[in-house]
Amino acid sequence: MTTNENHSPLEHFTVEIRVRYHEVDGQRRVHHGQYLNYFERGRVEMLRAGGISYKALEDEGVMLVVRNMNVTYHMPAEFDDLLELQISTLKAHGARIIHRYQVIRQNELLVEATSEIACINAQGRISRLPPQLQLPKR
Repeated sequence: MTTNENHSPLEHFTVEIRVRYHEVDGQRRVHHGQYLNYFERGRVEMLRAGGISYKALEDEGVMLVVRNMNVTYHMPAEFDDLLELQISTLKAHGARIIHRYQVIRQNELLVEATSEIACINAQGRISRLPPQLQLPKR
């Protein structure tokens, strides 16, 4: 896991992912749906690197749910590839977070995506992001 020294890990974050055998199809290529799991793993690790426990947020009644996901697949990843997942937070204020993802293998862009994450309370109602998750408006 790495961060850009000029930014908070909540703004820019990178994590390495090794493709495991159970994540691939019969052609040893990563199944398209598996990338959503990679993005989720990356968001949780991004929070952890920023000193925020996702588990603790949920225990406090703060839920972060995927509202929208847009994924573009350029090239397949394969079993045992070492991938770099780069995550940038484009917006985080009000009740939503917008992320951009890039999955890279040896400087080759394989997959890119954006997500909109909504903040809801334990009753399922829209809720403002807690202050530690908000970034300045740009």
